[in-house]
Amino acid sequence: MIHVIAMLLQTGATDLWTEERHPWLFELARWGPYALGALLLFLVAKALVRQRRYRALSVLGDRDQAAVHAALADAEKRTVGEIVPVVLERSDEHAGARWTCALVTLLACSTLLEAHLSWTQPHWLLLEQLGFGALGYGLAWLLPDLQRVFVSEARAGEMAEEQALQEFHRLGLHRTAGRTGVLLFVSLFERRVIVLGDEGVASKVNEGHWVETREHVLAGIRRGSLAHGLVEGIRASGKVLAEHHPWTDGDRNELPDRLVVRQR
Repeated sequence: MIHVIAMLLQTGATDLWTEERHPWLFELARWGPYALGALLLFLVAKALVRQRRYRALSVLGDRDQAAVHAALADAEKRTVGEIVPVVLERSDEHAGARWTCALVTLLACSTLLEAHLSWTQPHWLLLEQLGFGALGYGLAWLLPDLQRVFVSEARAGEMAEEQALQEFHRLGLHRTAGRTGVLLFVSLFERRVIVLGDEGVASKVNEGHWVETREHVLAGIRRGSLAHGLVEGIRASGKVLAEHHPWTDGDRNELPDRLVVRQR
């Protein structure tokens, strides 16, 4: 295709592509670079503003974590259940999303900068295309909010659920005496909140009971206060557990009251 275009340019066959015949091409050539620059500036600025919400350690400071620990201790005073909150920055790298961003950037740049590309010099044209792709890949790598655009909700949910199961077993929630462990899992990049209860909990508490817990955490994330959302979510979880698995004399704390915060 590149060679065909080059031949057309060299033979003068492009005389048909005059401003009178195809004015939109000349408008694209005139305004394309500005449109591309404005689009990239908008996407990068938006991603930079929202970048902090994907950084678990930045979102949850020492005071926030202390508030979550206090909520945990208070909730478990009234139940034999064990609540473990986990906050991860992401459940998967989603490398495919970066490549998709690279492809979209390549196509957008090639279209908006069409009149300025080296069509008659294939080697330079190839380098330009590689540069466009590398730009898109790099932006997706550096800016999680931009990468998230190219991750489907189905995949985000699937990866978060898979990671939640791994965390449940890694932290030993399946080893409590009454099988009353509950995982409150938050994956920031995937924007998912998952509540997993062990067999003892699942036998008495159906999925609908955890809706309030998830909504509290999600509301906190939307307001920019994950800590507040976690505190309210833990209180809601403690209320459910206290109703179905109330505290009994002799109960001991089998799992530490701590908030787990990691990048991955």
